[in-house]
Amino acid sequence: MDPASVTHIFQLSPSVGCVITGSIADARAFAQRAQGEAAEFRYKYGYEMPADALAKRLANISQVYTQRAYMRPYGVATTLISLDSEYGPQLFKCDPAGYYIGYKGTAAGPKQQEALNHLEKKLRNKEHAEGSWEEVVELAITTLSTVLSMDFKKGEIEIGIVGGPRPDGEEGTYSGFRTLTEDEIDDRLQAIAEKD
Repeated sequence: MDPASVTHIFQLSPSVGCVITGSIADARAFAQRAQGEAAEFRYKYGYEMPADALAKRLANISQVYTQRAYMRPYGVATTLISLDSEYGPQLFKCDPAGYYIGYKGTAAGPKQQEALNHLEKKLRNKEHAEGSWEEVVELAITTLSTVLSMDFKKGEIEIGIVGGPRPDGEEGTYSGFRTLTEDEIDDRLQAIAEKD
């Protein structure tokens, strides 16, 4: 089996991506529904669906699944990211109950509270609050590493970004969503190792 086929990171539209934690089957179904909603919005209105509108729509869909006994809610927590031309970086989290909210940094899963505490400490410091994509990725990796008490290798972690370097290697930045390659992840892991 190809390890690249087992993923929790999905591209919903050219500018919006997400990480979905929970049941992988529900994650794939929810991601397909989200991609359909984003595509329908693009077809109907002629521009990409903003992350806040997509988060609200997905939360509304999730909430409907809690109303009837014959509808099983999706067992997933979804975190959406995008780079909005008007508002800058956007981060939203949706839960199975239909609640969604914007964040500067968030976590989901069994060690969510420990990760949130670590992020709060780091993001209070102004130098981490606004940074390059490399610094943000390194902060995310160190947060995971600290909370889980383990070191990562390049094949053990997935990272999706917006506003990073162009995927084709050309000069400039790319405002869309993309996942980092194993070599790019290894570069960030090496940078973290050099700081320690």
